[in-house]
Amino acid sequence: MTPPIRILVAEDLDVLREHFCLLIEQTEGMILVGQASSGKEVLSLVPQLRPDIILMDIEMDMKHDGIITAQKVLAQFPETKIIFLTVHEDDETVFSAFETGAVDYVLKTSSVGEIINSIRTAYQGKVQIRPEVAYKIKNEFTRIRRNEETFRKSIQILYQLTPSELAILDLLLKDMKITEIAKERQVELSTIKSQINLILKKFNKKRTKEVTAMLRDSDIIPYIHKIREGL
Repeated sequence: MTPPIRILVAEDLDVLREHFCLLIEQTEGMILVGQASSGKEVLSLVPQLRPDIILMDIEMDMKHDGIITAQKVLAQFPETKIIFLTVHEDDETVFSAFETGAVDYVLKTSSVGEIINSIRTAYQGKVQIRPEVAYKIKNEFTRIRRNEETFRKSIQILYQLTPSELAILDLLLKDMKITEIAKERQVELSTIKSQINLILKKFNKKRTKEVTAMLRDSDIIPYIHKIREGL
């Protein structure tokens, strides 16, 4: 006879925790071995109960409490399967959840069938990539590729800038105005405007905000300082 799937439910809201616990208790082939209302409780119960599956709320005692707890649980009990319960679908939350080693995430508003199916799929060791998650992953890879190309081109341009242009670009990234830069550099305003026009031309941009936004998005700012130090 196949043993039942041992499940621990971790949810800080009593009414929701009771809902998920009741769902497990009423489902054939599953057994509720425990429940917790915080990450701290989860960490104390797992060594004793050794659940197959943990249904874990992402936010309990604090923001991302479930994510931090999942990392600790999986470091000690890697065979445990974690399914996150969440009300969030933003990219950052989804990626943070999967980075822990969790096998799935379900919205708290999901149907009974979706939740049960997620538990059974996780227990069988199958990785289930939902269409919405696949879409997020695809978009993330596209963003990474685009940033890599931007990063490569930006580095090439940065090495073409003069020390004076690099210094001005550094000040622009600190959100200083042209008049403030002229005062800082102790040169005429017209000189700064001329140098900024050369910077824009090299980056093939029309506005300084376009250049600074691009550099911030590609995380290239630290390299500006390294290039300046090397000149």
